[in-house]
Amino acid sequence: MASATVCVSYHFDAVSTWLWAFDAWDMPTRHSRGVYGADVGTPRLLDLHDEHDLPSTWCIPGHTIESFPAACEAIADAGHGIQHHGWTHRGPSSYESREAERADIERGIESIVALTGERPTGYASPAWDFSEHTLDILLELGFEWDSSVMAADFTPHYLRRGWRAPADAPYERGEPTDIVELPPSWERDDFPPFTYTWAGPHRMGYTDEEMIFRKWRDQFDWMCEHVDGGVYVLTLHPQVIGQAHRIGRLEELLEHMYSRDGVEFERMATVAKRFREQNPPEAQ
Repeated sequence: MASATVCVSYHFDAVSTWLWAFDAWDMPTRHSRGVYGADVGTPRLLDLHDEHDLPSTWCIPGHTIESFPAACEAIADAGHGIQHHGWTHRGPSSYESREAERADIERGIESIVALTGERPTGYASPAWDFSEHTLDILLELGFEWDSSVMAADFTPHYLRRGWRAPADAPYERGEPTDIVELPPSWERDDFPPFTYTWAGPHRMGYTDEEMIFRKWRDQFDWMCEHVDGGVYVLTLHPQVIGQAHRIGRLEELLEHMYSRDGVEFERMATVAKRFREQNPPEAQ
């Protein structure tokens, strides 16, 4: 078994991130950045992974699947994992009801089944947001793993439900479920440091890119040296990382990772399945 695992996770939001996360239906210049991710960024990334024979996982909103079918079919044909990222790109806590949130997740499942012929086993919530209902909905719909919650950095674990955070009493963590968490991190995400927006809720971008890629490399090296069997989830967006000046930096980072002894690149579903087999939920 590998001593360390890398999961490259692409959140292929395309136009959806601008329609819902930024409430920008009437701004075609923003939409065009999502189109860039589908038409330019995605082919570049698929070529990069093909050249180095590296698997990846693409978390794709149903809106993207239905809006850019050719790009999504190319991802599926290349053998990469395709998993759930909502139908819209609305944060789960923004829904007016449990029923509305569940309906969106079910619609996203339908889009993935239409593309791949299989139900997704994993979920990454838009903006890494959970409502009070999200975990129960995922359990009801048969999801096996998630990548949204940050209670660890490099260690898979089982998500908990029934937590409580009373203002006048200690925090209660709740009880483990049988959904495996493959923890992401805002520290390993390209959107916050590299994406500029003119107005709220975010104003960002223009970060020293060499510093960010060095940080990602340093985190990987630390994991390899200190966490036995660690899992490194790197979250990227085609419209961001697919820019010409970043593809070369990403390639250098990936080359550094797979040149290290004992490191494997794997799809997230594979990692979650292996964790479940080695750590059965009933044993928790």
